[in-house]
Amino acid sequence: MNATPAPYPRLVADIGGTNARFALVEAPGAAPTHLRALRCAEHSGPEAALRAWLADTGARLPAYAAFGIATPIDGDGVAMTNHPWRFSIGALCGALGLRRLTVVNDFTALALALPALGDGDLVRVGGGEPRAGAARALIGAGTGLGVSGLLPVPGGWVPLQGEGGHVTLPASCTREAAVVAWLAARHGHVSAERVLSGPGLVVLHDTLRALDGEARVERTPAEISERALAGGCRHCVEALELFCALLGTVAGDVALTLGARGGLYIGGGIVPRLGDFFLRSAFRERFVAKGRFRPWLERIPIWVVVAPHAALTGASAALDSAIELGFTTLAEPRGHVSP
Repeated sequence: MNATPAPYPRLVADIGGTNARFALVEAPGAAPTHLRALRCAEHSGPEAALRAWLADTGARLPAYAAFGIATPIDGDGVAMTNHPWRFSIGALCGALGLRRLTVVNDFTALALALPALGDGDLVRVGGGEPRAGAARALIGAGTGLGVSGLLPVPGGWVPLQGEGGHVTLPASCTREAAVVAWLAARHGHVSAERVLSGPGLVVLHDTLRALDGEARVERTPAEISERALAGGCRHCVEALELFCALLGTVAGDVALTLGARGGLYIGGGIVPRLGDFFLRSAFRERFVAKGRFRPWLERIPIWVVVAPHAALTGASAALDSAIELGFTTLAEPRGHVSP
């Protein structure tokens, strides 16, 4: 049984560890309006951020809303992985006077947007043609590392809501093994997200300097990327090259696991900004470097998602998803009945 499709307009949000974006979707297929990005650190929680958005835009709060948020969703309580926000979906729904609030993982929301993306929303990285009706994989780095995908079911797709960014980071050469060993000595488990994220770029940069016996230099992820793209710092260049290579290895694992003959999509805030650096990087080679399954992976098409509002479109789609499959969480305040 499917949820009754929510009416329009509807509030949508894409909440990451650094920024929370809010917007309105006025009609089916319409681009988000009243879009604003707010820094999470400047607000005590999603309600405070949302009320700041309302004050800034002058928008009226609709009765239906959907949030994609960078954390696992398992019941009413939400605790963000890479930010201190904690809240109850039901309490937030009631405080805002919403009739329905659907909350999903942010990469689940992005996965729901994939079928609607056009050629102008994607940059091709390589591979063959997608197989119709085959699984699609999704990975992307921002404040954390998101992993999701779409599995085909009769009449549509089921989006995945997992935590693939926290798989164990593999090493494929001596330098990478040294990086993993150095991090393991300090953190125990070394997840893919430990290095494949914005904070992970800093970790890679600092680790490479430490392995080379050089003192730590304070740099932000943006500074490391900028210096790498300009070629002005060898450790910045190596950190970004290693980032792309390791992302290729992990992405290949995701594609093999899902049987993603429908394609691999790369989202998140980092890769779309890298341009030709990413296209020239070792990502593609590492993606296909899986021994006997290299020919199988070479046929999988890869795209970088450059559509600026795809996750918001996917959040809107989550409002109309099948609730009983467990990929969305629905909350309604007492005294209201969904139409």
